[in-house]
Amino acid sequence: MSRDSKGPRKSFSKGSTSNFNRKKTGSNSERPKRAFKSEGAPYKKREDDDRPKRKFSNDDSKPFVKRADGKYESRSPKKSFGDREKRPFKKDGDFEKPRRNYRDDDSKKSFGDREKRSFKKDGDFEKPRRNYREGGERSFQKGYSKPSYKSFKEDKAKKQGPKRTSDQQNVSEDAVRLNRYIANAGICSRREADVLIATGVVTVNGKIITEMGYKVNPTDVVTYGGVPIKNETKKYLLLNKPKDYITTMDDPESRKTVMDLVRKACKERLYPVGRLDRNTTGVLLFTNDGDLTAKLTHPKFEVRKVYHVTLDKKLTSEDYKQLNEGLELADGFIKPDAAEFVGTGKTELGIEIHSGKNRIVRRMFEHLGYEVIKLDRVAFGGLTKKDLPKGKFRFLTDKEISFLKMLG
Repeated sequence: MSRDSKGPRKSFSKGSTSNFNRKKTGSNSERPKRAFKSEGAPYKKREDDDRPKRKFSNDDSKPFVKRADGKYESRSPKKSFGDREKRPFKKDGDFEKPRRNYRDDDSKKSFGDREKRSFKKDGDFEKPRRNYREGGERSFQKGYSKPSYKSFKEDKAKKQGPKRTSDQQNVSEDAVRLNRYIANAGICSRREADVLIATGVVTVNGKIITEMGYKVNPTDVVTYGGVPIKNETKKYLLLNKPKDYITTMDDPESRKTVMDLVRKACKERLYPVGRLDRNTTGVLLFTNDGDLTAKLTHPKFEVRKVYHVTLDKKLTSEDYKQLNEGLELADGFIKPDAAEFVGTGKTELGIEIHSGKNRIVRRMFEHLGYEVIKLDRVAFGGLTKKDLPKGKFRFLTDKEISFLKMLG
């Protein structure tokens, strides 16, 4: 397709004038062409150049003067930089910079009397070894290889001790762990049962079991020290212990024991929780629940015990104050949780304490110079001997059992 214009073409002949040559005033006059200096020809001033030309009347007015060697130098005086010491220069490439004195005595900087490191030729540098241990250098075994994953697991198993889980088969849904079975029988707590199992004194169906986590079926026969034990029903019994009875299961001297008072209470074998002295009366708990026994006798659970104390003489104010502040006994510091006078004679006190140390109440007053004539435990873990005559017992209610299990 043709794009030729239908109108007349614009002529760009020699005599024509372009719009670009016009001035802003609109005149069609041509601009004067700039004359350039030809190569080698002297500069010729344009006729329309009216710039003033600098003229010098004489040579003194010129800022420079010509020397005898034909070169020029300035007429103005040279700039002065003071009377400072000129820095010495030597030949090219042999410049020496003056050292700066850092101290008034012009002494060199000292870095101590440390031993300089020795250097050898290039590529033969020997670094002094560092002593990592006293009396010798650190040694490395040659041919060291990274241990395999299998050996790592074996070493870890040895450090962890016996296996905590069992690969036992043919286990019924009613099966329980062996340590729990022993604890439920009233032998001891679960933690103590783990020790018995590890020592190899427990057998199941005639086979010694030392594996932790082993489960016992209801039909299995479990023995401890050759004597069969049974997973008995839990029983909880409260006794108002009378005087002249010792707290033990068997007495080689054939003295009266607390077991004589509760032997016919049930078919399950019960064990006393804690101990009371022969001359101490009051609340004493029996059970075949090993876990609860361990919980109630451990001092960290701070099971509350309240005693009624009768002294041989009046307790002075100074000794009463010292008793409440705490006493330093042979086996350590002891302080009652509370101590108050009962009545008006100042010979009877009520003391609350959670320590389970042997004869602790009697020893506290013996330390102050008093003798305990009568000691009666009136409360243990919230249980009291209310409406319970001396030498008599009763079974705990479900509410009392739940309360004991929630302690601590």
